Amino acid sequence: MLRGIDVSAYQSSSYGTDGLSFVFIKATEGRSYVNPKLAAQTKHGRDAGLTVGFYHFLWPGNLTAQAEHFVAKAPERAGDILAVDWETTGDGTHASNAEKDAFLRKVKQLRPHHRVVLYCSRDYWLHRDRTSYAGDGLWIADYVTAGKPRIEAAWRFHQYTDEPHDTNVARFTTHADLRKWATPQGR
Repeated sequence: MLRGIDVSAYQSSSYGTDGLSFVFIKATEGRSYVNPKLAAQTKHGRDAGLTVGFYHFLWPGNLTAQAEHFVAKAPERAGDILAVDWETTGDGTHASNAEKDAFLRKVKQLRPHHRVVLYCSRDYWLHRDRTSYAGDGLWIADYVTAGKPRIEAAWRFHQYTDEPHDTNVARFTTHADLRKWATPQGR
């Protein structure tokens, strides 16, 4: 399995990259927030040769506007991965299952040449999800042994700890395999 991290404005723009193959960077949230470190964190990941992904923290409502905001702000390069972060918002709400599905489909429509994945916790996957729709792949958060999330569904990425930062593994044998998957032919 490959190792990676995810970062947001809370982390440094010069995060450690040793031993990593990928990074997911928070790009946007809702309809207006943009990570102020997005450009610097992206450059740092690309300069280190990492596969780069971007995620949007989904709020309920205004899905088309949120999707358009996300793709307008997330850098666009062949092989970039896009993700929706589906969890409870700061005010205790969350997008519905239907809204999550609609957002994934809208982002895939707006960026048809990119893989689009769903990030959620094990609890959301097992207790809130009703469609098992994860776009091009599931990125599951379950803080257990790396690569052994407690779900039966196929997954692509597994966030297994947040100490000292969000750390992940990817279900690919080599970095070349990840890059090949992230750059689908004919898309």
